[in-house]
Amino acid sequence: MDMDAVFRALADKSRRSLLDRLFGKNGQTLGELTEGLAMSRQAVSKHLAILEDANLVAAHRRGREKLHYLNPVPIAEIAVRWIGKYEHAQVEALLSLKDHLEKPE
Repeated sequence: MDMDAVFRALADKSRRSLLDRLFGKNGQTLGELTEGLAMSRQAVSKHLAILEDANLVAAHRRGREKLHYLNPVPIAEIAVRWIGKYEHAQVEALLSLKDHLEKPE
């Protein structure tokens, strides 16, 4: 996985908004995703292409419609690789503090 492409895709507020919309209702068409946004269909389409290139969105054709689905795997990989390792150190420090405070004198 190209982690840089994922971070670049997530860096844009409009693309994060599209991911949130897909999280709320997966399997939307371009028209559905464009509804209520202050963006043109063309702008949404370009953002979706970047999200697809980063493997954050998968598109499948159903007849003449193209449905877009959220792919949570790259985000989960970021959580494991970049967030999880930092949380581990904090949890270890808290456990050490707990052990120290509970140690009988």
